[in-house]
Amino acid sequence: MLGAIIGDIGGSIYEFDNIKTEDFELMPDNSFFTDDTVMTVATADCILNKGDFATYYKNYYKKYPGRGYGAMFNQWGISESLEPYNSYGNGSAMRVSPVGFAYSDMQTVLDVAKKSAECTHNHPEGIRGAQAIAACIFTARQKKDKDSIKKTAEDLGYDLSFNLDEIKANYSFDETCQGSVPQAIKAFLESDSFEDAIKKAIALGGDSDTVACMVGGISEAYYGVPGSLKKQARDKLDSHLKGIIEEFYKRYAC
Repeated sequence: MLGAIIGDIGGSIYEFDNIKTEDFELMPDNSFFTDDTVMTVATADCILNKGDFATYYKNYYKKYPGRGYGAMFNQWGISESLEPYNSYGNGSAMRVSPVGFAYSDMQTVLDVAKKSAECTHNHPEGIRGAQAIAACIFTARQKKDKDSIKKTAEDLGYDLSFNLDEIKANYSFDETCQGSVPQAIKAFLESDSFEDAIKKAIALGGDSDTVACMVGGISEAYYGVPGSLKKQARDKLDSHLKGIIEEFYKRYAC
């Protein structure tokens, strides 16, 4: 889960000011956590307490206002309704990483990822995006190789036949699952370390913090996270978020 948060923080200052090179400082002083971190921790908190995802997402939205939520999620967050709104945005995939770490079999991971998505993102693409990120994390946790992780995503219907260099020049902001989840997975597949994966995701451009957040979860499961980056990320969080993260890691030895 901290891998996803590091990706979010690292990409935060580039979301609307894309950088197309990997030559940059990953966690500068002016970086910050966004809605991606807030909702990732909300997912972890919900899992820890066997709660209702919609209720937890609403509560965290109110506790952490103004963190860069999408327009449709904002409308849902301030409403009294708990009904989904058929979104296929990448919000379902950026918040799902705790699901990939918490469960011990693939079917449960897929089922819970679907539940975490469909309370808001009940469009098939919104559900598929969440399932793909969670399933790739689970596969990586099993010490499988990158070909196996790639096949996990392909089995869920994603075409990963492109490479990052082919698309980088023309890749722009795309907050849909279908336009950012395969790109995130590909950034991981082409990487050679945790930090390299995050930098590749950010350097792709587009919705930088969210693409890097998705990459971060998979990369944590595969590579682990350098201790220095863990510390830098925790230093940017408040006591509540840090407390939930600590409890999650104690419960689930990620």
